Amino acid sequence: MARTRTPDSVLTALGFSAEQDRVYRRALSLSGADLVTIAGACQLTPDAVLETLAEPLRLGLLRLEDQRLFVLDPAAAVVRMLDQQATETERNRRRLEGLAIAVQHLYGAAARPAPGAVDGVRPIDGEVSAGGRPVALLTSLIRESKGDLLWWRPDQFRAPREDAMAAVVGEAIASGRRSRAVYPARALTEAMPTLVARAQVGEQIRIVPELPSRLFIIGRTHAITPEPLGFADEPRLLIRQRGLVEAMVLLFELMWEKASPVPELDRGAARTDLRRMLLQQLAAGAKDEQIARSLGTSLRTVRRRIADLLIELGVDSRFQAGVEAARRGWL
Repeated sequence: MARTRTPDSVLTALGFSAEQDRVYRRALSLSGADLVTIAGACQLTPDAVLETLAEPLRLGLLRLEDQRLFVLDPAAAVVRMLDQQATETERNRRRLEGLAIAVQHLYGAAARPAPGAVDGVRPIDGEVSAGGRPVALLTSLIRESKGDLLWWRPDQFRAPREDAMAAVVGEAIASGRRSRAVYPARALTEAMPTLVARAQVGEQIRIVPELPSRLFIIGRTHAITPEPLGFADEPRLLIRQRGLVEAMVLLFELMWEKASPVPELDRGAARTDLRRMLLQQLAAGAKDEQIARSLGTSLRTVRRRIADLLIELGVDSRFQAGVEAARRGWL
């Protein structure tokens, strides 16, 4: 019988990478020391320490005051993380319950008033369907629509159709669209090849402990969920009503903000073309904070990459960078 791998520590079991755990432990032993001292003990630069510990800092497990780093002990850190996760899980449960009530009105002919029966009342735009070939349906919908692709993928990574979907997503990204997907933590052990394949075509990936349902959103025009919410292929609910689609986008963004990037997918074979993505963001007039959120990295890292890019292009401003990048065919 295969043995289950025991996590290296409580912190790695809660989602920290081995490198984050190593730097956290070294910083813990020097809690209250200045950042330069801690960086030297970790054999890293101060910027690299802050980048590695960006997520623990965001969660409040560490705090930086006057260039001194103060670290919660592991027991207090675990208590804080569990409390935050419990609060967020309950908040998401309430939002999903409200959404489930709302989408019930999308079907049931008997519940819909006949056209003209009530002044100013018309059916909500959407329908419940079953059957067909899911991959073909999604492929057609993606190719015939516009806008970014947003996914909750709690279990689809197990399906043999994944190669076909990765190709379609890569095609959309190559055309200038973005794809962002949230996966449950178990995908890191059950389906790392799937995550690598999606990252290689340019998809941005984040991880949460669990996901409550499948969800797929295209721009602000389409959303697809199981009916009822959950993990089934069919029946499926296709929503085109703009207000409901936008509500689902907000729900996705809440989960995305709480999810954790996967550093392993940002390096080596799975590294996406960050230079092109950064140039696209700059050309669109995005602020540094927006770029940091979209790339799933720290504000400090974004500013360093922009500075490096200006040097590489031999220009002094972001506008000049866009002109020069276009001249070189990078955009």
